[in-house]
Amino acid sequence: MKLRYAGTCARCGTPIDAGVTADYDRVSRSVTCVACPARRALPEPAEASASPRHAITPELPPHLEAVDGTAGGSAVREFDRRHDARQQRVQTAHPRIGRFLLAVFDDPQSTKAWATGAVGEQRLGDMLAGIAGPDLRVLHDRRVPRSTANIDHLVVCPSGVYVVDAKRYRDARPELRVEGGLIRPRRELLFVGGRDRTKLVDGMHKQLALVRAALADQPDVPVHGVLCFVDADWPLIGGSFTVQGVAALWMKKLRTTLTVPGALDPDRIADLQWQLHEAFPRQKESSAARA
Repeated sequence: MKLRYAGTCARCGTPIDAGVTADYDRVSRSVTCVACPARRALPEPAEASASPRHAITPELPPHLEAVDGTAGGSAVREFDRRHDARQQRVQTAHPRIGRFLLAVFDDPQSTKAWATGAVGEQRLGDMLAGIAGPDLRVLHDRRVPRSTANIDHLVVCPSGVYVVDAKRYRDARPELRVEGGLIRPRRELLFVGGRDRTKLVDGMHKQLALVRAALADQPDVPVHGVLCFVDADWPLIGGSFTVQGVAALWMKKLRTTLTVPGALDPDRIADLQWQLHEAFPRQKESSAARA
């Protein structure tokens, strides 16, 4: 494989630059030169103990846990930012009765929506943690470079890569509506609780384009988009659907989807997880969050 990071040959000790083709042993997590001779460059045990300074310690490639990142982290931080900013504005404008006003009047809906969304992401994150392992790896709350946007969840499993956006609309039913078809162009729309939420599908397509671009060198890996509605009002029979190529479903249905067999083995899944981590790093936590 072409190395994404520089390393040192475990046999002869020669430095290997990033981008150079080399042999990679996933079991020992070591790299070796493609044309390296037999394993005579490694010192014998007695020689190594006599001259430890000459022993070769291969540079290990980076490693991620099966679940990387914090689900809902960005939503929690945004809620805290808005909540704290409002408190400061009210207390500055009304120094005498500011605390009373804050106690009587709650945060606006635009602020509370971030807390609601965080709960949905965290619940979905807990479900994914329960099925994560060598053959299903997860990246939570990923930063989109040169943008303020983020990706809620990236899942790599045998059937491909899934871009999952968690949405929490309590007791509201998602449904597919189709307009046009004969005279006008056919268009699929997403409605939730009777309101047009097709913009959620548009947002998912933007995320899918970014992920597919990051995996441009892996054309055989399927990339799927999923809107997972937490606490929605789903019917007892059926319910899930696809709108403009994006799946709309609930957590249990998503779990079933992610655990079906596929072509990707654990080694390939781990490599894809790291490649996505490089393209979409973890969100930077504030000092308050780390404390």
